Amino acid sequence: MAIVLLVRHGRSSANTSGTLAGRLPGVHLDDTGREQVARTGERLADVPVVEVVTSPLERCGETTDAIARHHDLTATVDEAVTECGYGDWQGRPLTELADEALWRTVQSQPSAATFPGGESLMAMQARAVTAIRQHDARIEAAHGPSAVWVAVSHGDVIKSVLADAAGMHLDLFQRLHVDPASVSIVRYAPQRPTVVAVNTHAGDLGWLRGPEPSGDAPVGGGAGPA
Repeated sequence: MAIVLLVRHGRSSANTSGTLAGRLPGVHLDDTGREQVARTGERLADVPVVEVVTSPLERCGETTDAIARHHDLTATVDEAVTECGYGDWQGRPLTELADEALWRTVQSQPSAATFPGGESLMAMQARAVTAIRQHDARIEAAHGPSAVWVAVSHGDVIKSVLADAAGMHLDLFQRLHVDPASVSIVRYAPQRPTVVAVNTHAGDLGWLRGPEPSGDAPVGGGAGPA
């Protein structure tokens, strides 16, 4: 059972301007974002990370650099974990988009939302979940069942992966929240995925160096990591 740390990129210039960046080039971390990812990198420095997979967009690459340098790793770039294809919504102010009829669909029934000139949220979830599960199986086969790896991606993408792991319908994924530079944790196992943590900003992750837990869910909740 490998374990994946889902890291959202740090705060970007588009986040602070209230713009839906999508896949536009040239969107970088702002000063706060660079501080955020530096803290995340330090938090993961003692975790035995064996591989980092990243979205190709600049803000994810900058986040990845802050993590990978602690582990002497070269990241794998994967288009399948890139931002949702927001199509004609890309580059527009969020305040303007909130007046669109589609905005209400994205909020209440995201499984029915397809962005004009872009992709659907269902398609985004399908390609991201497939990629994460494939990387996880490959990394476990190469590094063993206790392998820890990092996937650096985007808010809606990570939320969709977490929803799948939790057995939630995509229509419920807006109940999840994923902040810039946060770490969420999923462990995949033959029985089921386990959502270990969501949207964490601090806290010791040294327990990830411990032995592989049983694949069974402990009745009563168990004793937790040593």
